[in-house]
Amino acid sequence: MRKDRRQNQEVAVIGGSATGMFTACLLARAGRRVRVFEGAGELDPRPRTLIVTRRLQEILGELGKSAVVNEIRRFELFTDGRVASIALAKPDLVIERAKLIRALAEGAKKAGAEVLLGRRFVSLDQSSLQKGGRQLGLTMERSEDSRTEEVEAQTVVGADGASSRVARTAGWPKQDTVPLVQALVRLPSGMPPDTTRIWFIPEDTPYFYWLIPDSPTQGALGLIGEDGPQTRQALERFLDRQRLIPAEFQAARIPVYRRWVPIRRRLQGGDVYLVGDAAGHVKVTTVGGIVSGFRGVLGVAEAILNGGRSPKLSVLRRELDLHLLVRKIMHGFSQAEYSQLVDLLNRHARRDLEEHTRDEPGQLLWRLCLHQPRLLLLGLRALLARGISLRQSGTVK
Repeated sequence: MRKDRRQNQEVAVIGGSATGMFTACLLARAGRRVRVFEGAGELDPRPRTLIVTRRLQEILGELGKSAVVNEIRRFELFTDGRVASIALAKPDLVIERAKLIRALAEGAKKAGAEVLLGRRFVSLDQSSLQKGGRQLGLTMERSEDSRTEEVEAQTVVGADGASSRVARTAGWPKQDTVPLVQALVRLPSGMPPDTTRIWFIPEDTPYFYWLIPDSPTQGALGLIGEDGPQTRQALERFLDRQRLIPAEFQAARIPVYRRWVPIRRRLQGGDVYLVGDAAGHVKVTTVGGIVSGFRGVLGVAEAILNGGRSPKLSVLRRELDLHLLVRKIMHGFSQAEYSQLVDLLNRHARRDLEEHTRDEPGQLLWRLCLHQPRLLLLGLRALLARGISLRQSGTVK
């Protein structure tokens, strides 16, 4: 039997992120030679508390278990004196980002991938002629002595974050990002550790505040904003109002999904793909990118192994576009509109929110509109009110 030449083609993954390590793991399991290049000299990612749906466990299996630090069984939504409580049919998972990356790195190594630390990506040569034919030439800078070294691969995966150097080098446009700031605090007296609280305060943020318990006594209180310094100031004011003292702060820049960007570029020497934040695979309703990022990895791995074809990426695109539609509707909500939204959550609508997660937006939106048509009317009124900005394709105002 003739051996598939693609099995010998090397894949270079740039960036030791969670999506980078998961990509390496999947491709190494499939028999590809994979090397991960991470700029840091040690695998010591910054910690950050994250909340995800059970979909994460379905995707990662045993790989992600060690990163789970808590389970959330209830959400409480606050707006203008109103409170709505949503009991989840299946608990959400609270994970610690640093633990997740380390677990995925171990999984990648066990699958046969090589993880090289202290290798910062510098540049990409689109057509490097080698004995085996044309390949992509990569220049890396070693952190130990600042010397450069040349690497060849026929497939490159950019997993180096929202400000991806791989993406810029290969010709993708720069992404818009927003600041995430959160503080670790002691939970307020009487707050159950299996409950996440959400506050809608549009004068502070077009998104929301959250308090996510990561232990019986501690949680992460934070928000997404639009301007870094103002977001930090808003968080500090909110901490004062809640009478909470921050033990430490965590921050990041998160890409904002504006439109689907093709995640593959075919260059003369090979293919370049993007995954995770580098690809902008973020649910813009909540600006959460862990589960959608891993789903993008499944699609990219499928494409690499099947000559560029991936039905999984088509499904992900439709879902991210649905999240974008909802974000466009809600992005300019007033306090009164948030109050109306909470008031409209009748028994059937709450049950829909309890049984269906934010990672299945099509099914959830359909059932919500079926069981509470006034939610659809609220959304349509918001669409009409923001009609000018909606006609600007892919723009959130």
